Amino acid sequence: MRLSEQDIMNAICMHIAERKQLRPEQVSVQLMYDEDLGFSAEVTAEGRSQYLIEASMKEAIERYLLNVYNTRAFRSQIELDIEEEMIAIIHD
Repeated sequence: MRLSEQDIMNAICMHIAERKQLRPEQVSVQLMYDEDLGFSAEVTAEGRSQYLIEASMKEAIERYLLNVYNTRAFRSQIELDIEEEMIAIIHD
């Protein structure tokens, strides 16, 4: 299974919204990749920004897969990659 960049952003928005008791539309996400630092995301909610590291992004994707696709995956099965855009590959 593969998730698009938009799916990853939706997963993070839903995850942060749930944690902060907001609507997903109230959360914005900018995905980032740095060769030295790896994958991360800048999240803005309630006028405040925070950065998520790759492990937190995978946690959001894990919850998204369960809630949206009714699929159970563990962080160890989720691989983030860059092609033309950021994608998540879910391994069996």
